[in-house]
Amino acid sequence: MINAMLNIPRISLKNLEAKDLDTIKELKDALEHHGFFTLYHHSIDLKIIEQCYQKSKEFFDLETEIKNKYANPSIGGARGYTPFGKETALGESVPDLKEFWHHGPQINKTFDKRIHKNITIDEVSDFNLVFDDLFVQLNDLATNILSCISLTIGLTKDYFSPWVVKGNSLLRMIHYPPSDNDNIYRAREHADINLITLLIGAEERGLEVKNKDNSWIQISANKNDIVCNIGDMLQLVTEGKLKSTPHRVVKYKNEEPKSRYSIPFFLHPSPDIMLKSVFNSEDKGVLAHDFLDERLRAIKLY
Repeated sequence: MINAMLNIPRISLKNLEAKDLDTIKELKDALEHHGFFTLYHHSIDLKIIEQCYQKSKEFFDLETEIKNKYANPSIGGARGYTPFGKETALGESVPDLKEFWHHGPQINKTFDKRIHKNITIDEVSDFNLVFDDLFVQLNDLATNILSCISLTIGLTKDYFSPWVVKGNSLLRMIHYPPSDNDNIYRAREHADINLITLLIGAEERGLEVKNKDNSWIQISANKNDIVCNIGDMLQLVTEGKLKSTPHRVVKYKNEEPKSRYSIPFFLHPSPDIMLKSVFNSEDKGVLAHDFLDERLRAIKLY
């Protein structure tokens, strides 16, 4: 059932940073209810977003054999290309109808050794240059948002900063090829693995969020807004106070078959961080690397 009458909250980053009490309450309610909100008054360069979408399309337009040479199944697709029909949502048997590329931070010897280097694409000029730029901007924004979120649950603003300062975060460039109405689920129901997710350029229809009554809320974001949501790692360490909500991407039956492109950013902690309850000091927790590795195997990326 689709519930098109509901909308997720639209929140001003400027008001959050100013610690406006009404805005903080609105964020708190959203996080505890369904874990999604859209953000405006952010600082992401819209020109870079446009460039990244263009570079993403240029890559996915390459011949399959060219794209496949950048595939890295031995590392679970942590960097580079993952072919169409590989990723399968947790608990599902039918693969998602997508192909994607992973791009991470520019690492040095101070990063955890389990964080992989980025891969350079020979066939698309300035690909890494523009995505390095976008990565830095989104990483800074996500860190800022996480600080605001920490205040809503009684933590200090910088509580999570040591977790993410050299985290295993990534940009994912997704291409959903044209599909017919035999299978409308481009990405089947799933929750994100990470701490928080930022989605740029989310004005295109198809993203839906599962409501508490099991209906689906159609996300309709303004062109320049960023859709934000909680991931499983943050739900885990807050003992479910913050919700990691199932969502999906569909192709509506009245729409023409056409490609759909998407660029989400996944904020991850460093692999050596223990994901422990922020409310219970006696919680033993789980290593971030182990949590991620188990989930990647479950969604068939290994």
